[in-house]
Amino acid sequence: MSRKLRFGILGAGRIGPVHAETLAYRAPQAECVVIADINLAAAEAVAARYSIPNVVDSATAVIDDPGIDAIVLCTPTNTHAGIIAHAAQAGKHIFCEKPVSQSLAEIDASIAAVEAAGVKMQVGFNRRFDSNFMRVRKAVESGEIGTPNLFHIVSRDPFPPPLSYLRPSGGIFLDMMIHDFDMARFLMGEVEEVFASGAVLVDPGFAAEDDFDTAIAMLKFASGAIGTIDNSRKSTFGYDQRVEILGSKGKIATENRYSNEVVVSGEKCVYTDLPHNFFMQRYPESFALELQMFVEAVLEDKPVPVTGADSRAPVVMALAARKSVDERRPVRLAEISS
Repeated sequence: MSRKLRFGILGAGRIGPVHAETLAYRAPQAECVVIADINLAAAEAVAARYSIPNVVDSATAVIDDPGIDAIVLCTPTNTHAGIIAHAAQAGKHIFCEKPVSQSLAEIDASIAAVEAAGVKMQVGFNRRFDSNFMRVRKAVESGEIGTPNLFHIVSRDPFPPPLSYLRPSGGIFLDMMIHDFDMARFLMGEVEEVFASGAVLVDPGFAAEDDFDTAIAMLKFASGAIGTIDNSRKSTFGYDQRVEILGSKGKIATENRYSNEVVVSGEKCVYTDLPHNFFMQRYPESFALELQMFVEAVLEDKPVPVTGADSRAPVVMALAARKSVDERRPVRLAEISS
């Protein structure tokens, strides 16, 4: 394909504009030619900001357009499976925000539709493309820290989402910790068992939605290593994103990122400014790189870096975590079939 890869973005909410910016300024082999959202005003605002020539209020109009090569799917999760099936049948390559679905059956059907159509689908687990986490993975793969034995992820949001967001989100394990489940597998290999606990400590409204705002999961890996993940919906000092792995020959750790590296030293304390406030500030490079690599995979007919199977595994882990909380016991992933 000698011309630019022509994209349509479906969804102009929180993440759609992030991908629109990448296609406008950071992906020279691609261009966004249309954006769709049922909220036409939101789509028009994104189109104006990033010079997208066409705005529609229907995903169908984008998918059925023969001039579109690929879609970026940023609509609510419960719409993904149907859109993927339609797009695959129409011969469109698909970049889909996580998760493909909260249902394993729908994920499997989506993967099957993509494979049957012979198109590519990449799922947006952007943290895999963060330079810090890639360096951690390199240390593990190369044996730089020996055999990994102990793993820990800290992932905390600066403020809780509105309660209306929780209802379709699937809860803290499917919506928030799913990124950490994917990162655990990316850095350490396959997980065999999850033992989780959840609590409502930030906003009492979470309890009414049968959800948690604070959660911990203990993981047992196929390698024999063990790990923990802790999540909170409220971190008063900003977006808290850290990883540490202890190996037989040493450890590797990555800390939060900051808007500057200034250290202020005074008579009573030494301090820095707060870390980045949320994911848009913390992960811009990783969002750009994941989409750039998808473009490259399509144009050069290479495997995508995050497959449908990759996206399925953290959903299984999330479902196991919720089952663990409900039944107050460790849950093996082999127990999760739907």
